[in-house]
Amino acid sequence: MEKLKTTKKARIGLYTMGLKHYWGQFEGLRERMLEYGQFIADRIKEMGNTEVFFYGLVDCEEEGKKAGAYFNQNQVDLIFAHSGTYVTSASVLPVHQVCKARTVILNLQPTARINYQKTTTGEWLAHCGACPVPELSNAFHRAGIKYRVINGLLGLDHTPAISMADEVTAERPEAIRAWKEIEEWVLAASVKSGLSDARFGFLGNTYSGMLDMYSDFTMFQAQTGAHLEVLEMCDLDRLMQTVTEEEIQEKREEIEEFFVISEDNAADPLAQKPTQEQLTWSAKVAAAQEKLVKEYNLDALTYYYHGAPGGDYEKLQGGFIVGHSLLTAKGIPCAGEGDLKTCLAMKICDIVNRGGSFCEIVVTDYEDGTILMGHDGPFHLAIANGKPILRGMGLYHGKQGTGVSVEAKVRTGEITNLGCTQTVDGKLKFIITEAESTDGPIMTIGNTQTPVRFKKDPDAYMDEWFAEAPTHHFAMSVGHNASLFEKIADILNIETVVLDQ
Repeated sequence: MEKLKTTKKARIGLYTMGLKHYWGQFEGLRERMLEYGQFIADRIKEMGNTEVFFYGLVDCEEEGKKAGAYFNQNQVDLIFAHSGTYVTSASVLPVHQVCKARTVILNLQPTARINYQKTTTGEWLAHCGACPVPELSNAFHRAGIKYRVINGLLGLDHTPAISMADEVTAERPEAIRAWKEIEEWVLAASVKSGLSDARFGFLGNTYSGMLDMYSDFTMFQAQTGAHLEVLEMCDLDRLMQTVTEEEIQEKREEIEEFFVISEDNAADPLAQKPTQEQLTWSAKVAAAQEKLVKEYNLDALTYYYHGAPGGDYEKLQGGFIVGHSLLTAKGIPCAGEGDLKTCLAMKICDIVNRGGSFCEIVVTDYEDGTILMGHDGPFHLAIANGKPILRGMGLYHGKQGTGVSVEAKVRTGEITNLGCTQTVDGKLKFIITEAESTDGPIMTIGNTQTPVRFKKDPDAYMDEWFAEAPTHHFAMSVGHNASLFEKIADILNIETVVLDQ
């Protein structure tokens, strides 16, 4: 399903470091360093949705200051500091004193093993990128500059003519691992960039009494950079009045393409075949929901509205789930019950193309050793195990109204749950768990449910999870993404914990 909006590109700064004194001593070394740096820049560009700003060589204090100014001018989200060969820390430190973007030092050796018999001093210097890293680490630490280091091989698919060693290392595990980390950092930068340009809608209010759901809007914008737009139900109702019969029919066709319409075969008498009136109403609401997203230029939406019994807004909110599921699949994650924090987690998962479906604990299957996880709210269609089923609900448990709900499970395989909670000092905190989704049985009650198996048994996992003071919602993503989510938390300065290791 095509996304409604494109995410702002990550802006990556890159420079290669070396000692200026070397260039006059060892012919070709300077050019060789630049060639390695350009190789890194080109590979990062190939990752897509990224702009790369390669400064070139930082080999003295003056160039360090110029590089910092260059990165500021280009508003980079992240700086890769490529340690090509030895350099004094005094040459490099000014880069990061001028530009405060998060820094990752790249210690990528061009060869797995030097040619001991033929290597000259100039050749050795081309492979000693690790040499200045301890010095840089010390200087950064004492200067209060946050940094990370990636160690490994450069990953060339050819050997430069100047080299005396075999530099074809693209298929070696040390190169593959290093480039996986680089890609994760680029993705983390894309989250930072995407959130800084994002507009989150907050429609209605938070489910009354769910204390874990309440969020500090100022804290949210301060920590994420995203704008929060508070919306009223009358904003949506106004757009409902503009929906045409043609737009309703288009949404009906879209719904029938992406969902299976259930028959009267569910065990629960509350979850049966949706009526034509329910489907048409859901289609009309979905058309209005998409208009709301476009009018307010939203990138995500959290919502909840109780509605007075029998009132117009009760009927309106009863049609929310289908349209919000369609929006979630189109890159506009929608989180129910006014859960802004989980909406953030869903948006992060979506930016890095890992899905992100709205979940809570459903029930534990002690026979199978799994915990079913899902919700009665929107589902991420792009990560479904088969076509989701639409059921007509006689009521929404714990809520007002009736309507159409989604029954589905996340596809079988590796998953990662990303929870976002708030600490006692008011800061955001990520809770990350890698696990496996199974194709076990689920209930036919019109809710999303995915059986999930953790490394620990269900009780031991829940002991660990609940001790972290989570909220009762989280985003389920596909793939094992703990390492990626940790980098995202790092670049956003958000506390994080990884469970079930």
